[in-house]
Amino acid sequence: MIKIASQIRALCLSTVVFCLDAPAQNSDPNGLLTSWLNAQTNIQTWSADFTQTRRLKALTQPLTATGHVYFAAPNLFRWEIKKPTSTMAIRQSDTLYVLYPRLKRAEKYPLDSANSGPWKDTLALLDAGFPRSRAEVESRFNIISQNTRDDVHEIALQPKVPTARKFMPEIRIGFDIRNFSLRETVLVFADGSTMENIFTNAQMNPKIDESLFNPDLNGYKISEPFSK
Repeated sequence: MIKIASQIRALCLSTVVFCLDAPAQNSDPNGLLTSWLNAQTNIQTWSADFTQTRRLKALTQPLTATGHVYFAAPNLFRWEIKKPTSTMAIRQSDTLYVLYPRLKRAEKYPLDSANSGPWKDTLALLDAGFPRSRAEVESRFNIISQNTRDDVHEIALQPKVPTARKFMPEIRIGFDIRNFSLRETVLVFADGSTMENIFTNAQMNPKIDESLFNPDLNGYKISEPFSK
């Protein structure tokens, strides 16, 4: 169950925070953070290609994958790994699905308040969506550090909920200081492994078919791994 939860977090928490195109205001770390947060009020939809690199202590070589991500405000997303194996995480308003198309299998994770536990506390980070203010960010995370390198401003965040922090102690987000477009996310897991996502070909407010967030599950075997 812990392995499954780790896979879900790896797929989903990369999309906790996004950035969009907007003119940079200044080079002060706190000013950049505030300007980035202000810019996010303009976003309705977002999509991008990504290259994902997973580094595990048990492996000498990292694992890489490529895919595409879609987001629609306030909290819908489709995180799709296309290579090497097709896997999708689709978040609806109150449910998260993890799909394995080749196997015709789907895992269902309710996100309603009736469910609780460590996995629910971690998935609750998804509700952060696109933060609109520093106060909203700080209600969910501790801001550990900020630094700028090669035109990329990186923010390191620590989840405030202890049970979520137990599985994922740190999330790092990097955005371009020239236009606030999302460049990268890094997830740091409790076992020391990391997952880096590099985003390219990003589009702000593209037209996204609603069916992408409502997959046809006819023929799928659906399980609920954390059901009571």
